[in-house]
Amino acid sequence: MIKTRTIQYSPLESQAKFHTLSTRFKGFSGPVGSGKSKALCYEAVRLSYLNSHGAGLLGAPSYHMLRDVTLPALFGILNEQQIPHDYYKSEGMLRLSEPGVTIYLRGLSQSDALRGLNLTWFGVDELTYTQEASWTQLEARLRQPGGASYCGFGVWTPKGHDWVYRRFVESPGEHYGLVKAEPFENRHITKGNPIYYDLLKQSYSEGEYEQEVLGLYRVDNSNRVYSSYARKVNLKECVYDPAAPLLWTLDFNVDPMCSVVGQRVGRELRVIDELVLRRSGTEEMCAEFNERYRRQTAPITVYGDASGNNRSTKGTTDYEIVRRYLSRNTRFAFRISVPKSNPAVRDRVALVNTLLQNAAGDVQLLIHPKCVELIKDLEQLKFKGDSSIIDKDADSSRSHLSDALGYMAWQEFTGQSPVGERGQPLL
Repeated sequence: MIKTRTIQYSPLESQAKFHTLSTRFKGFSGPVGSGKSKALCYEAVRLSYLNSHGAGLLGAPSYHMLRDVTLPALFGILNEQQIPHDYYKSEGMLRLSEPGVTIYLRGLSQSDALRGLNLTWFGVDELTYTQEASWTQLEARLRQPGGASYCGFGVWTPKGHDWVYRRFVESPGEHYGLVKAEPFENRHITKGNPIYYDLLKQSYSEGEYEQEVLGLYRVDNSNRVYSSYARKVNLKECVYDPAAPLLWTLDFNVDPMCSVVGQRVGRELRVIDELVLRRSGTEEMCAEFNERYRRQTAPITVYGDASGNNRSTKGTTDYEIVRRYLSRNTRFAFRISVPKSNPAVRDRVALVNTLLQNAAGDVQLLIHPKCVELIKDLEQLKFKGDSSIIDKDADSSRSHLSDALGYMAWQEFTGQSPVGERGQPLL
């Protein structure tokens, strides 16, 4: 039986839309001062009464943030609305006695710590600062029997084209819903402090103001590895021509194993496809490539990571596997063009940036929109601090495809002659 309680709450327009969203997963995106944490906590209370005698979870990127920001907002609501509750601080748990609901209070820095929980709902504050793995783990926790309204929800301030943007804004599934709060909507702030937003405009840079105060999803170009990349310039549905030479470049990595496929049209390099295989090896990648490009009649050139020349414990190299597979299973002519060592990272990156768009506005590198993982690399990869070292620690799945693209670009545009022919020693 669903417990009921009358709540004295006058939500802002965007908060009200958020509460009435009926999707299984929903988000509230807004600038500073848009009442996100308050909406989060009221939604937690609402779902607690809808799912009486169940369990929910309230989380934040870290327990310190949960303690300092989210919980004060929650306890303020519980006390103001006179909702009976017991707080078990040492256990990280809250009990609402009236609906008979247990609320777990968790910092989400370690996704594995969420395993084993059975929930009817969960809510996350400042979702853009939370790891995607934690959200994914929480989605799998919505499985407690007897729930009346299963829901996972989060609130956040935009932080560029991150995983939250991709999941809720760019390509939301049918079970995802989003409400975007308008800037300056919170009448409670402007009534009591009319110059609040004017002061923020003086305090923030233009980019920070757009993100934090206007709530815009802007691409942060600061420290980006591929700073010349722009969707409106470099994305194009490049058409595959099986009668034209094909370029295939590989980055040898076990998980994921990655490669990029392209074709030259005059001075342009057009990326037509990407191949990403989890927990696979070189031969599986060759098989996938062959399956996709059986129609190819013109020759292909194979580029890639020079480390593929290193012999494994089995006494063979990755390029020997490629050569053997293509010789036995394909009809098109091929050659392998790989230098003895990889170019310096900064030189390779500089070349790719020049091809994406040079100072004169010339564009020589186009990418098919279906190459989603490569696009993520180009948009998200950053350098570590002020160094020229690419930060690969932020996301272990990043950089492999852009590395492969860089090897192809280097060999195509630095004038190095390809070596080797089909049926002959190639390296």
